[in-house]
Amino acid sequence: MIRFKGGAPRTGRPGAGSRGPNASWRPDHCPLLRRALACGLPPTVLGALGTGLALHVGRSLLREVRRNRTIARTAQRMLRPPPRVDGLAVAAVRMSAGRGARIGGDLYEVAATEYGVRVVIGDVRGHGPAAAPTVDAVLAGFREAVHDEPDLAGVLRRLERAMDRHLRERARAERLAARAGHAFRTAEEFVTVLLLEILPDGETRALNCGHPWPHLLRGPRAEPLARTDPLPPLGPFPLPADLPVVVCAPLLPGDTLVLHTDGAEDARDPAGRFFPLPEVLASAAREAAPTPQAVLQTVLAALFHHTGGPPEDDVALLVLRNERPSPRIPSEAGGAARSGTTDLSPANPLRHPA
Repeated sequence: MIRFKGGAPRTGRPGAGSRGPNASWRPDHCPLLRRALACGLPPTVLGALGTGLALHVGRSLLREVRRNRTIARTAQRMLRPPPRVDGLAVAAVRMSAGRGARIGGDLYEVAATEYGVRVVIGDVRGHGPAAAPTVDAVLAGFREAVHDEPDLAGVLRRLERAMDRHLRERARAERLAARAGHAFRTAEEFVTVLLLEILPDGETRALNCGHPWPHLLRGPRAEPLARTDPLPPLGPFPLPADLPVVVCAPLLPGDTLVLHTDGAEDARDPAGRFFPLPEVLASAAREAAPTPQAVLQTVLAALFHHTGGPPEDDVALLVLRNERPSPRIPSEAGGAARSGTTDLSPANPLRHPA
């Protein structure tokens, strides 16, 4: 309980209301206490009221913290892909650099569509909860477009329009905030985006806007999925009129694809050395039939050992492994496939059933 006691304070404090360490303290030195005494309230009652007010404020702050944690858990569940998508085993993890935050500026999504399995991974400028609104805008655009657009170029242009709408809304809000003296920062907002499309036969196509290329784990090796120069990130510049889709190395049965944000490869140890992500992935590839979960555990253990603790930037890792059955090739003795069996021609999208 807060108690108000007359007499000299324990330590003198020069300034208003104190004339030195030996100055006596009187009730009229405290305006709140002076008003309470004028109303006939004794100091002990005022102390009880102060304690109640402090408890009320503490409970309100606790409710706000719990609300924010609930929102963060909901966002994490929305970003958690299913363990299997159309014959592809999936595992993912995302870590936020914000202290105590569970949401940040990295994003990913995996969706099975009639055009193949489509994947997005991206990295918003900045980190922590401040980047979450842009993450929501990009993911909402992807979820709207991924089932409607027949090609990746159409999906990417829908993401660009979603980003433009988000920036316009941010600009309006910040113009209002600028009248109160806040900085205007919308022009600095951007997001790197990588779109992938994996067809039933493993053919993989990509559009890359400023994002690191994934690594393909095949046998004991880990190689970049492609080496083409990416387009600029979404936000600062408009997309070019022509969007050439990159045909990448195929994701064959047994292959593993590791997508990541730059927070993984840019992480440094105390000596300033970058995290050797390709070497760690090559080590994971040498394991016998590495599962997506095993690849994640290997990378995360090496990352935390390298940095000596949580990384300073947001990190997202998304691992896909093709667990579809290999195509059955008719033997020479059997001749052509019998009537009524599954068509194995390239035009049939069911030749690799999930």
